[in-house]
Amino acid sequence: MTERPQRISYFPLDQMDDRMLVEMERCATVGTPRPESSAIRAHSQAAFWFFADSWKSLFHEGVVEHSLKELCRLYVSRSVKCEYCGNQRSVKAQGDGLTEGKLDELMNFETSGTFDVRQRAALSYAEAITWRLDPDDAFWDRLHANFSEEELVELACFITLTMGQQSWLRLLNIDHHQLMAGTDASMAPGFEDADALRASKDDARYWATQPS
Repeated sequence: MTERPQRISYFPLDQMDDRMLVEMERCATVGTPRPESSAIRAHSQAAFWFFADSWKSLFHEGVVEHSLKELCRLYVSRSVKCEYCGNQRSVKAQGDGLTEGKLDELMNFETSGTFDVRQRAALSYAEAITWRLDPDDAFWDRLHANFSEEELVELACFITLTMGQQSWLRLLNIDHHQLMAGTDASMAPGFEDADALRASKDDARYWATQPS
């Protein structure tokens, strides 16, 4: 694994106010997001709280099932190749039955047979947004058959939020276990600590080195 220079520093914990530190502790112990990306956003309090509040509302709350949004989040990770985001997992989604075997089939979601009708429709939505496709009427008929307009708006706002953040974070060369290290909260299997992360990234089968 080749080390690359970090492009924006972590904002010092000792310069954060009490409310920010509570959120940072939540990131370290619960994850999604983990503390490194939050410490980057902490350079701007407006950015820090915009993301924290929006992420809570769109990812952890809302009317669309959390595991479906986690599928879309990871589809974006694999599409834009944000390793920092792609090596995290939602514990809540895992508890809802989202397995690593399903995630292995994300980029072939239409043909893999792994996903149900609603999951494939949601992933097609993420695909169209991420890859800037120009879908036809059949695409929209499919979405309206599987989702209410409230759900379509929530899902799109979540996909665009995570796509924007991941497209930015992948440029910064940040990684896990660099700040407030010591927990494996929301880490993917094989990335639980710094040594495991390094070994997984050096493996020839590492997901980010494979063609999209």
